[in-house]
Amino acid sequence: MSAVLSKAEAENFPVAPRFLPRAWRNDLMAVYGYARLVDDIGDGDLGAAAPAHAASLGLAPERADDALAMLDAFEADVHRVFDGMPWAGTTPHAQAPGRSPSDAPGPGHPLLRALVPTVRRHGLTPEPFLALIEANRQDQKVRRYSTYGELLGYCELSANPVGRLVLALTGTTTPERVRHSDAVCTGLQLIEHLQDVAEDLARDRIYLPAEDMARFRVTEADLAAPSANASVRALIAYETERALDLLDEGTPLVRSVRGRLRLLLAGFTGGGRAAAAALRSARYDVLAGAPRAGTAGVLRESWASLRGEG
Repeated sequence: MSAVLSKAEAENFPVAPRFLPRAWRNDLMAVYGYARLVDDIGDGDLGAAAPAHAASLGLAPERADDALAMLDAFEADVHRVFDGMPWAGTTPHAQAPGRSPSDAPGPGHPLLRALVPTVRRHGLTPEPFLALIEANRQDQKVRRYSTYGELLGYCELSANPVGRLVLALTGTTTPERVRHSDAVCTGLQLIEHLQDVAEDLARDRIYLPAEDMARFRVTEADLAAPSANASVRALIAYETERALDLLDEGTPLVRSVRGRLRLLLAGFTGGGRAAAAALRSARYDVLAGAPRAGTAGVLRESWASLRGEG
């Protein structure tokens, strides 16, 4: 589990900075660990630990390389997190009459066992957790996206649930905040896709809409080159502005809260803007290497978000 959580350091934004209350940090890391593990299963990035993960999910070690089988087993274990919790009515494992949550069999995976207290403390429901699994199932089946709308549909599963969970953990969920959070999370996801064009192509995945590639006369062969040509750079610049527009749309989210939560959300949006600035500084050449924002850039953009300059 520590190997999964250690990847928080590589994110564009602070996952659970130290200025937050310890309880918030613990809950945010539990949710981050969940999202990271689901992605690692979907991407086949569990490494030497894959057989141990499979065993904890009740799968034979030789099935650890079968992403869909692992995701199915993980989903079954996720339902065990919610067994016996009266508000989690969508879970198919119905609670037996007279059974208390403590009587329900717990999940087998250690990361999911660690998630149980967070779920109980905040009354979290299964939907956002299951959406993240479904996004990774989609990654196994869908390798290209024809339109921007299709890509946004993917982000609805792969990114937006995380923001909704942050709001739930901090007790700040409202319809308006969810709408702004969705815009921020989709923007962050799109920027990450732009940073990782070469890495994703190596997995036979392209998260650039085919309609936009055609418009800018970009072919898959162009994306496989060691550096970006003028057409690729123009396409990446266009998609970066789209992502920034979504961050702008979500800016009211930061202003709608106070205290340390405002700092956290400013860090999310600031991290996204700093990553976009790194793309710009690289002249949108995402093929020579994944442009990443430095700490100074994240702090500068986070401060701008706090001041409402986004």
